[in-house]
Amino acid sequence: MKKIQLEILGLSSSQSQTGSFALVLGEREGNRRLPIIIGMFEAQSIAIQIEKINPNRPLTHDLFKSFAEEMDVRVTEIMISDLKEGVFYSRIVCTDGTKDFELDARPSDAIAIGLRFGVPIYTVESVLSEAGIILSDLEEDEEENDEINMKSSSSSSSASSGSKEPLNQTSVDDLNKMLNEALEKEDYEKAAKIRDELNKRN
Repeated sequence: MKKIQLEILGLSSSQSQTGSFALVLGEREGNRRLPIIIGMFEAQSIAIQIEKINPNRPLTHDLFKSFAEEMDVRVTEIMISDLKEGVFYSRIVCTDGTKDFELDARPSDAIAIGLRFGVPIYTVESVLSEAGIILSDLEEDEEENDEINMKSSSSSSSASSGSKEPLNQTSVDDLNKMLNEALEKEDYEKAAKIRDELNKRN
């Protein structure tokens, strides 16, 4: 099965769920984006590692790395392997020098650990085709020179200010319009919810 390499493009606070964040992964050689909603602790752990901040005391993911190194275990890659009923699944691929083995993990934990080991993040076509959001050429050009954006999004919490209906009561045409507006505003958390609703209709 062909692996598709991803990179972290952004991490923004949720506008509708307190304590949640949208982690946006991008296809390294393509224009698809994969938004994943993660918790506050995991978002903090990922942000700290990206920003090269050294906490006073080790976080859980730092402890994992220290323990693995003491046991002569190395992480070689992170694989976001599946998507079932809106839940992402991932594996941490490890080696002790003689054999390879995999650990089941939430994508947020796997990515936080993968960043500490400096290993690549991969997914498979089935996950990207189901949950990926395709950017237009224009949007891709605008993002081309952007660096990783660790921000608390100040954009509107609604992808469409004119729509007050719940997503499950909104037409497919309106959902597609809302999705485009959310992408233009870089509100990836809202885009992920709209994408999930559209997937339910298909």
